[in-house]
Amino acid sequence: MKHFNINHLKIYNMATRTIAGVNVDVNEEGYLTDASQWTKEMAREIAKEEGIELTGKHMEVIDYIRTKVLSGEGLTIRGIGKSGVVDAKTFYQLFPGAPLKKATKISGVPKPVSCI
Repeated sequence: MKHFNINHLKIYNMATRTIAGVNVDVNEEGYLTDASQWTKEMAREIAKEEGIELTGKHMEVIDYIRTKVLSGEGLTIRGIGKSGVVDAKTFYQLFPGAPLKKATKISGVPKPVSCI
């Protein structure tokens, strides 16, 4: 039986694109593969592509998401709704359609495992 390394597969699924004038590595769904490359200017550009104009409240949520993910914690809509930053209803209003997917993409962090 052959074993394969899933990390090896990621090499083939990455692409480079320019966001806010910076070349970054993204996966096949457009999520940054290195969160340290992210900037607020990139967030604005990605948000615009998602049909969202960022406000101060959006940035509060984005800062919360980045802090949680970069400290190794998982994300859920329920958790964000209980964060004290925003309630679940407002989270859906800020990032309509697929709030957790859109918010994490704009935040420059990986898509949560819970998102299909």
